[in-house]
Amino acid sequence: MSSYVDEDVALPNSVLGKAQLLLAAFESGAVRLRLSELSRRSGVPKASAYRLAQELAQWGLLDRHEETYQLGMRLFQLGQRVPASAVLRSVARPLLTDLFARTRATIHLAVLDGTHVLFLEKIAGEASVHTHSHVGGRLPASCTATGKLLLALAPDGQQNAALLAHGAGLPGLTDRSVRSEDTLKRQLIAVQRQRFAHEVGEVRAGYASLAVPVPDPDGTVRAALSATAPVSEVSVERLLPLLRMTAAGVTRGLADQAAPPVR
Repeated sequence: MSSYVDEDVALPNSVLGKAQLLLAAFESGAVRLRLSELSRRSGVPKASAYRLAQELAQWGLLDRHEETYQLGMRLFQLGQRVPASAVLRSVARPLLTDLFARTRATIHLAVLDGTHVLFLEKIAGEASVHTHSHVGGRLPASCTATGKLLLALAPDGQQNAALLAHGAGLPGLTDRSVRSEDTLKRQLIAVQRQRFAHEVGEVRAGYASLAVPVPDPDGTVRAALSATAPVSEVSVERLLPLLRMTAAGVTRGLADQAAPPVR
């Protein structure tokens, strides 16, 4: 696995920049990292990584367990206070839970984070756990239904798609993941027209996902809602109306939250 820092990008000189790289080393989904792996993934020299990791642990941003480090509870507490995601999650979660109860599919709420999707929420039963995703985790936008949808509807989506393909090409999670920039662009045009995205086997073999936009009350699309299940259980005709109904409910809930209180 490559380090978090690209080889042609200079290491930040500031302490804050290096601390950010240490925290970002966990973005690949690793739960615990030894100091040597933390240094390799972040690009921060081992001696500096050790000093900074000790300070981050004192602040509660990292936790140390014997010879390994993991993200600290303080990060979770602060993350819950980010206004945009906190309101969106609080409004969406009951509706996502109802959608899971009706479909028994794994339900995701995601936003675009550069060339990746960031999962804000996940509702899944024991039998339908989608192992590649977790709350706070990221996946390449080109592979996921939520990512394709958000790329298609974002003003700079085509630019982000080009960035994804820069260098070694589009990242692939399975042999069905789209690997051609031209193919991805054609898919995004279709998604933009139909306002839903459907991927089959691109993230996990044997599984498919269907995603729809979750507009803000002003119509801006900043999040996507998806259902993931074995391929045989993902019916566009059955799931699409349920997803769109749930997304509309989230939008109404956001509007209610933004409305001034009645005196």
